[in-house]
Amino acid sequence: MEGNATASEKPIRQSQSLCAGEQEYVHKRKQVVLESLNNLGVNCTDTDSVPHITLLGSGGGQRAAVTLMGYLYQMKQDGLLDTLLYMGGVSGSTWSMTSLYRDPQWSHNMDQAVSRLSSPGVELEEAMAWLDKRSEEEHFSLADIWGVMISAAIMKQLDLRRLSGEASRNATNPYPVYSAIEKDCFTDGPIEGKWFEMSPHEAGFTELGVFVETSLLGSRFESGELIEVKPEMDMVKLQGVLGSAMALLRKFIPPWLDVLGNVDSAAEEYLRVFNVLDKLIAMTKGTIQDPRALSDLDKLQKILQDKVNQNKSELLESKSSEEGITLFKQWCQELVLAVEIWCQSLEDGLFKTHVLLLIKRFLRLVWKWEWGTTGNFLYQYQDSSIPQCLRSKDILHLVDAGLMLNVGYPSFLGDKRDIDLIIAPESSAGNMFETLTLARDYAATLKKPFPEIGEEILEDREWPNDCYVFEGKEKEPTIVYMPLFNRRNCKDAEEFKAKMEEFSTFQRPYNREKIEFLLETAKTNMKNNKETLLREINKAALRRQNKSHQDASVCKLKSVVTQ
Repeated sequence: MEGNATASEKPIRQSQSLCAGEQEYVHKRKQVVLESLNNLGVNCTDTDSVPHITLLGSGGGQRAAVTLMGYLYQMKQDGLLDTLLYMGGVSGSTWSMTSLYRDPQWSHNMDQAVSRLSSPGVELEEAMAWLDKRSEEEHFSLADIWGVMISAAIMKQLDLRRLSGEASRNATNPYPVYSAIEKDCFTDGPIEGKWFEMSPHEAGFTELGVFVETSLLGSRFESGELIEVKPEMDMVKLQGVLGSAMALLRKFIPPWLDVLGNVDSAAEEYLRVFNVLDKLIAMTKGTIQDPRALSDLDKLQKILQDKVNQNKSELLESKSSEEGITLFKQWCQELVLAVEIWCQSLEDGLFKTHVLLLIKRFLRLVWKWEWGTTGNFLYQYQDSSIPQCLRSKDILHLVDAGLMLNVGYPSFLGDKRDIDLIIAPESSAGNMFETLTLARDYAATLKKPFPEIGEEILEDREWPNDCYVFEGKEKEPTIVYMPLFNRRNCKDAEEFKAKMEEFSTFQRPYNREKIEFLLETAKTNMKNNKETLLREINKAALRRQNKSHQDASVCKLKSVVTQ
């Protein structure tokens, strides 16, 4: 509901501690965890001795979304799911999280959640109705288009809930924390201003310790005051924000351009127009059943790929840099023209109507290249500890956190959530162990506790084991790291590489066979490592008990001193 602000309390909270809402939820959740631990035979006597365990889903597009479901399903089967106090997500894993939390009892209904992955997608007509309505909003961006295609083609539902609606729920499920980054600060700002987290109660910058109620994210603020309440984004848009790797990603560079060794801003624009068009077409296929429409989309994809793959290096080499810029702009226009000509060639009907609407909305935004646009609650905020890049504009651009770190470690390091054990099933693309070494370096920069990650582990990156344990000693959390493809399900490094390529991040939505394969792979990984997890859960419980006793002793000593 829009309107003038009437809040009596300060709408912005600055603190490195948990907000009251999260504290209350976690307290209740510990009762669930305590019962689960006792059922597993873990020695845990009261909620003070309950270990703080989180599962962190990685990025990796649909691969990460599907495998997270598989891991959670098997944890439920093995009685481990209710040991989780928290669950954190980045990029593709957040798609599954938003879908799961639609059901307030999802941890008891994993069969239903898993079966939805292979159900028919949302029809293009329904997706376009959502998009048409959102296109009139002030902060409409490419994240809206990306979000509705993710929701319709991959997660098979349009979820119109708001994240803040989960704030009043009971503690049946682990407490969810979603991660993004602020695009402008990520590109040109201090490390403290990059990582952004969202929970049912608060949204804000993790390291700066500055937050706003999640229901107010997107509202108008100035100098710390709430000026106008705006509607909170729904889960469809949130999926687009959290999974918007395209915002900064330069994935496809044709060989003829790469040879030149210089991809300038004009070439970047050309490539990003092609990349996002190509992925948009692939996602649209996931909402279509009609064979003729699918064939038409295949034709368009081929037209665009042929245009970009055409060898133009000689033409570029013969031009000055100014002439090169002109050529790239011309080629951009040719891509767009090819799409328009293709649209007009379609047979009249609903498919043509919906595609024309989609392309119209896309072309309106592609030249601006804005992703994740939302109101900035720190606009002109009067605090020098807040970076200027976050105070100078009235909007934020929240995008995929995987562009910085493809697992949400930053939100779970340090005293705030005081995590004992991190379960990290790894479904990222790219170099194996990169998320670990990046998190290690991030923690070192900010002087946060993190277990030792030796460089020798990199020797395994071409063919990793199925499970690694990096043990925390004092304040560092222990990390159980579980690569999706590994030595137990791939016979050698070649098969490992082939599997990573077969299930690459950027492709059209997976068919039922691929989804089932990934689900079974994730379930088997989790099942194979049940005993390792139980061992580490026991260690975490013992560690928490020791810490609880130490804290009690300190309190007792302070009491004696003050008497």
